[in-house]
Amino acid sequence: MSNDDTEKTVRMVINLDRAAIEKKLAEVRAAAQAKNLPELASMFAGIEGMPQAQIAQRVSNALKWVAGKTEYRAIGALLELVELNLPNLK
Repeated sequence: MSNDDTEKTVRMVINLDRAAIEKKLAEVRAAAQAKNLPELASMFAGIEGMPQAQIAQRVSNALKWVAGKTEYRAIGALLELVELNLPNLK
């Protein structure tokens, strides 16, 4: 089995609303907790209703944190999806 067969594909949707973005960030938080990454998980604690600029900063910081760490590729993909949708936060 090749790597292509075992990797998940994330569909890059660019029309997520605030509720969907917050749900994706909750998924990031849960994935970080599952991988015993409390510092990453804590970046997304209490994000519900947070201003767009604060969420954008946390997503940016988290993307830098996971950059180059192949073991966190799935978390990075979720963060990239959220990053694409940040303009939709209202």
